[in-house]
Amino acid sequence: MRKLIDEILLKEFNISKKLIDIAYDIENKLHNKFMEIDKIAEYNQYKVLKAFQQNKVSEMHFGSTTGYGYNDAGRDIVESVYADVFKTESALVRSQMVCGTHALSVALSANLKPGDEMLCPVGKPYDTLASVIGTNGARGSLIEYGVTYRQVDLLPDHGFDYENIKKAINTKTKLIEIQRSRGYSTRASFSVKEIENLIKYIRGIKGDVTILVDNCYGEFVEYIEPSEVGADMVVGSLIKNPGGGIAPIGGYIVGKTEYIDNASYKLTCPGLGKEVGASLGLNRNFLQGLFLAPQTVSASLKGAIFSAAIMEKLEFEVSPKANDNRTDIVQQLNMRTPENVIKFCQGIQKASPIDSHAIPQPWDMPGYDDQVIMAAGTFVQGSSIELSADAPIRPPYTVYLQGGLTYSHAKIGTLIAIDNMKII
Repeated sequence: MRKLIDEILLKEFNISKKLIDIAYDIENKLHNKFMEIDKIAEYNQYKVLKAFQQNKVSEMHFGSTTGYGYNDAGRDIVESVYADVFKTESALVRSQMVCGTHALSVALSANLKPGDEMLCPVGKPYDTLASVIGTNGARGSLIEYGVTYRQVDLLPDHGFDYENIKKAINTKTKLIEIQRSRGYSTRASFSVKEIENLIKYIRGIKGDVTILVDNCYGEFVEYIEPSEVGADMVVGSLIKNPGGGIAPIGGYIVGKTEYIDNASYKLTCPGLGKEVGASLGLNRNFLQGLFLAPQTVSASLKGAIFSAAIMEKLEFEVSPKANDNRTDIVQQLNMRTPENVIKFCQGIQKASPIDSHAIPQPWDMPGYDDQVIMAAGTFVQGSSIELSADAPIRPPYTVYLQGGLTYSHAKIGTLIAIDNMKII
């Protein structure tokens, strides 16, 4: 079998024999780590299956509505399944939320009023959220509508600055937003346990503050979700983990009924809320994607671990390291030079099933402060659960690799990207 695989990698994909040999050696050493990932995926698969069965999901729920979308049984069952999976009172899962940033914008703007203050206790949020908040002067932002904003940076070791968090929370502090994933920062993503500790600390200072967790890239990576450790709202994108590579669009907000109802009134309009919003034939995609998500996330995690291990072998700095515990699907690879960043991302594009002939270049992407290169030959535009790599062109020249609907694709994508760098 290895001879056949070697032959196709050598002849069809032009990967060097030396790199192939390194890959096999690394895979043998990762067996136990991959088994750990399989156990988490199995647990989460049971959890999702139970939610489907409890809600009596039927073929009739694959049906579609148009227009107002009144009495859309499938849409309602999708939201009930999500609420059960995340163990929350309610859920809002809609195609009308076009991305994770949009879902965050809906959740934040629905639960903050003029004069309220929003606090980020984990440092600067992801670049696109700066426009939602308004720290970059964007139109239509929370700041423009009278919401104030404060943040507490992490300590030098990337731990929570509990002392300054306590000082920052005041009578105006209405909502606290915790970003689980690293975004384009160099810190590690947070585990659910770390988030739990932070939430408990915050509750001890101000018990009635609303706590929202941006869960993007983190769903099904661990045994439990932030909604199970005290978060009032948890928000994410369906073209990341929970969509399983099947959902073509959408976002989700899960949490307490009060906050979810508020979000529904912001998404549609006051008085209508969750009662409207046609599913447009996407119920089956949302349900099937969620059902596949634990295994898809598992494949993505294995791909990230493999890429970390092989880049470590080639003496590049990576985070997390191959044997570290995983808290999201994002793999940080420090490439040292902008040329390495560009070549690696172009290699990922070259390895894609869609638009493999395209050659991505850095560009001034809306919502970002620096030029960004993005490689994503995906079935769903911008899908981060599919194999993709992106990077801001700024020191320390870090590529953020994520996704892989299958481990095999994540593996070969990494090999082609490395080969494209011409470092072996």
